[in-house]
Order: sequence, then C-alpha cells, then structure tokens
Amino acid sequence: MNLREKMKKLDKSDAPKNITNNEKIMSDNDFIVSKTDTKGVLTYCNQIFIDMSGYEKDKLIGANHNLLRHPDMPAVAFKLAWDLIKEGKEFFGFVKNLKKDGGYYWVFAYITADYDERAQIVGYSSFRRRPSQGAIKAIIPVYKLLVETEKKGGMRASQELLEKYLKDNKTTYNDFVINLQKS
Repeated sequence: MNLREKMKKLDKSDAPKNITNNEKIMSDNDFIVSKTDTKGVLTYCNQIFIDMSGYEKDKLIGANHNLLRHPDMPAVAFKLAWDLIKEGKEFFGFVKNLKKDGGYYWVFAYITADYDERAQIVGYSSFRRRPSQGAIKAIIPVYKLLVETEKKGGMRASQELLEKYLKDNKTTYNDFVINLQKS
C-alpha cells in the first residue's frame, strides 16, 4: 500500500456492505463526543466514539460523519438535524449508527453549532449517550415507516408523514424525542 492509499480518508463508499444484527450497547456512563466542520467532516472524536464505531482515529478524522449512517435510518431525520443546526438551533434525536464490522449501535444525540468570534457557524459538536430501551422500542417502527415512505414517495413524502404525526400529537420533533428518552 502506497502513502496515498494510506492517507485516503473514509467516505460513504467505504461503509460496510455486509450489514448484521450485531448490536453494541453503550455503557450508561459513556458519552460519545465528536466535532465536524460545516460539511460534516470529522475534526475530532473521543476514544468512546472510536471504540463504538470500530474505525481507527486516523481514518475517522477527515472522513464525513455520514460514513456511520445505517440504512435503517430515515434520511428525513438527517435533513431535520441539518436544517435545525444550520439555523443555529439544537437537535436531539435517536440515531442507529453503522459500525465498521457491519453491526450497529444506538445513541441519543444532541447536536449544536460551534461559532467563531463573529458569530459565524464554523462547525458542529455532537454529544451522544445511551438511549433508553423504551425509546428505541418506540422509535424503531416510526423509523421503519419513514424509510418505507421514502422508498415509495421520496424524502418529501417522509417529511410530510413526520410533520403530520407531530401535528396530530401536538408536539415538536425535539419534544417528541426528549419525551421518548424520558420514558
């Protein structure tokens, strides 16, 4: 392997193709911390992030965070996250991440924008912890329905379904997921 191949950063094409049902569960005391630039490229990750993902630190830094996107995750969840944080708002959500070995792990994520001295967004910080089991049991069928809707009608159809669900339940997305985490 030459130096160029060694220096290659991971991208979505490097994600595992063999997806398994092997779940890795975070410890109750663990917190995953990562930072990205404004394009989602990792600039920092703590050791727990490295351990949970199964990737080496030097491969993660410089890679796009979407490398960990599990196919069970609805795209609309990430659209919502990006829309909120680009507006300077906070995002809370449940994310099923894909590990290097094809397994997965669930997190309860909090994402916020990082600002420079001129109040310009220069990146994003994400803090993740172990989600409640009740929340995961509740969110799995919601995500499955959103993914199925995206396959049939695209992300707009999925977004409309999510918006209708939130409106019918008189809640916001953040309130919905925070209340699930409390359950």
